[in-house]
Amino acid sequence: MNGLISGLLRYGVILSGLIIAAGTVLLLLRNGGQEISQLVVYNGNQFPHGNFDPTIGHMLAGLATFDPQSIIELGVLVLLATPAARVLLSVLLFAAEGDRTYAYITAVVLVVLLFSMLVTPFIPGFNR
Repeated sequence: MNGLISGLLRYGVILSGLIIAAGTVLLLLRNGGQEISQLVVYNGNQFPHGNFDPTIGHMLAGLATFDPQSIIELGVLVLLATPAARVLLSVLLFAAEGDRTYAYITAVVLVVLLFSMLVTPFIPGFNR
C-alpha cells in the first residue's frame, strides 16, 4: 500500500515538474531575446494577478496551440491534483483491504479536499 502511494506522489511531482519545465523552455524559445519579466505582468490590484486567463477552457485552447503559459498551468494543475489522487488511492486501497473505518475517514477527507479545491473559488468574495 505504501509503495503505491509513494509512487503516485513521486511520479505526480516528477510529471508536474517535467510539464512546467517544458512550458518554461517553450516560453523562453518563443520569446528569445525578450526580457522574461515583460512576458508575465503582475498586478496585485486585480484577480487573477497576471495578464492571462486562468480558466480551464482557455488552458485547453492554449494546449491545442502549444501556448507556453497554458502548458505551465497544466503542470501546476497536475501538481495540485497529485495529493487529491493520493487520497483517492488511499480510499480505494483501504476499501480493498476491507478496512471500512479508514476507508470512510479517508473518503471524508477526500470530500473536504475536493470541496476546498472545486467549490470555494466560486464563493462570492472568497478570492478578493
